[in-house]
Amino acid sequence: MATDYNYEFFNVTFPVEWVAHVEINRPEKLNAFKEVMWLNISAIFKRLSHDPNVRAVILTGAGDRAFTAGLDVQAASGGLLSDSGPTDGARKANGLRRHILEFQDCITDIEKCEKPVIAILHSISFGLALDMSLACDIRLSTANTQFSVKEVDIGLAADIGTLSRLPRAVGNQSWVKDVALSARIFGSEEALRVGLVSGVYKDKSEAVAEGLKLASLIASKSPIAVLGTKEILNYSRDKSIVDGLQYTAIWNAAMLQTQDVKDAMLSGLQKRKPTFAKL
Repeated sequence: MATDYNYEFFNVTFPVEWVAHVEINRPEKLNAFKEVMWLNISAIFKRLSHDPNVRAVILTGAGDRAFTAGLDVQAASGGLLSDSGPTDGARKANGLRRHILEFQDCITDIEKCEKPVIAILHSISFGLALDMSLACDIRLSTANTQFSVKEVDIGLAADIGTLSRLPRAVGNQSWVKDVALSARIFGSEEALRVGLVSGVYKDKSEAVAEGLKLASLIASKSPIAVLGTKEILNYSRDKSIVDGLQYTAIWNAAMLQTQDVKDAMLSGLQKRKPTFAKL
């Protein structure tokens, strides 16, 4: 099945049943992103979302030096940030707007994946590392992870998702403005304290092992229940409690009719591990 996921700068493997492992694979450049990588990660997560053999995903970076250093500034300077193209200000702005929206959509495709996604951040995790991991459902890190909302250091406001998602993830506007305005580097202890990550491990190998263990546990649950839980949590995050409750009622009015509910209840009574049909 791994041969079906052949995308440049990414390795996609299936280390345990029902779990996919997506690895950013450009370690010689600290896994920094250029344009083709944005498009490929979007394509990968769109496919994983509908793959009936996948129920959970982990996202990592190749090598020991970085999850990702963010945007490949050198590559960007010869493309999006170059002086080529329209000279008219409005037309150039519209071209940039289209490009930014396309890149935003690529990262949002991680969030829209029907399967829960666990990001495992290690070492250098700058800029785009936060954009991507904030689009994931769960974030784990290592003792040596260095985080930074780096964009102000290269002269721009972060525009691919961090400024929209980070305040909702940690619920502390003062801290968000602290790190976003200063671009200062902070570590896993601080990230855990503010709720940016839910677990910190001594090194990458331990974090990946724990991520796989958690992904396997999630994958053992009813895929209908997991799908609904992720969908309702994401919907409710941006809505009032009343709207969230109404949406939950409508969602479960349909989804409670699944065979999974009967299978899960019966397995509990019989003290056996349940099995569920593919989604």
